[in-house]
Amino acid sequence: MKDSEFHALADAIYQHIEECIDQSGVDIDCETIGSVMTLTFENGVKFVINRQEPLHQIWLATRENGHHFAYQAGKWIDNRQGHELLAWLGLQARRQGDTELAL
Repeated sequence: MKDSEFHALADAIYQHIEECIDQSGVDIDCETIGSVMTLTFENGVKFVINRQEPLHQIWLATRENGHHFAYQAGKWIDNRQGHELLAWLGLQARRQGDTELAL
């Protein structure tokens, strides 16, 4: 994958996450500075999503663990456990952030 393709795909997933949060009406503060997106839930839990450009990955850090997602067959897939990024983010939002977030 070329860097330009990675950036386009990462931009698209960041935008999708932000739009879903905005449209859902849930109380999640979403702040993006450079390549780092921070989601802060009403209960104080924070998730950090960042781009790992040299590896062409997106990393998600939650209070339980960190996950590394690579783009495979049209989806961002965790390279250790096989979770899809949006599904995993929604599940962790419910488990850790006490928030239903449809992604």
